[in-house]
Amino acid sequence: MASSTIAQAEEIKVAVAANFYSVLQKLAVPFEQQTGYQVKISSGPTGKLKAQIANGAPFDVFLAADVKSPKALDQGGFIKPGSRFTYSYGRLALWSPTANDAAQVEQQLNDKAWRYLAIANPKAAPYGVAAVSVLKHLNVYDQYKKGHLVMGENIGQTYQFVATKNAQAGMVAYSYVKDPKHSNQGAYWLIPAEWHAPLEQQAVITKKGQDKAAAQAFMDFLKSDQAKAMILTFGYAVP
Repeated sequence: MASSTIAQAEEIKVAVAANFYSVLQKLAVPFEQQTGYQVKISSGPTGKLKAQIANGAPFDVFLAADVKSPKALDQGGFIKPGSRFTYSYGRLALWSPTANDAAQVEQQLNDKAWRYLAIANPKAAPYGVAAVSVLKHLNVYDQYKKGHLVMGENIGQTYQFVATKNAQAGMVAYSYVKDPKHSNQGAYWLIPAEWHAPLEQQAVITKKGQDKAAAQAFMDFLKSDQAKAMILTFGYAVP
């Protein structure tokens, strides 16, 4: 009885990369129902969240969009030892609301047909680093960077630039164009994964959360078959 009451009262604060925000919202529902714990979500660019955790932000769990950030926190002593693991692999998609099909989207990118192309800021977002790699692979980066790139603070803002027609196309998380809550007009092209470094995403329990049963319970849930099945529906791969 007492432990049940504690579980219902305990809350965990989860910092999550913007690309995984919608997925985490879905995952939180069965987790809360099954455990009684409450999940409070904060979303933003991976680089910014990492810096906040290193500076003492009160997050219990961090779901990053890369490996580098959790690894740096691990090496700096900011996480629970042994808690770091890969929870998903992301994909990058090029979306244009005015295109008819994937082939047209790909062709328009190569033809530099858009005045503005949205990508996430590579200084803060791993998906932005991947976008730059793709543009360089296609030998069009130099042309686009001359006043034709619109950079979002994170992949969510990058998506919004396209959705609000401030950019004619954007390299966004595949999960965004698969999410049924988004009204994605036009078409998207799923970019070959080998054109950029793997978008491997890792999770950690922070020092703030290392003694919280709720934090460990959430990580255990994230590794479960139930959670993996949900993650797959959003276009991610899982370990």
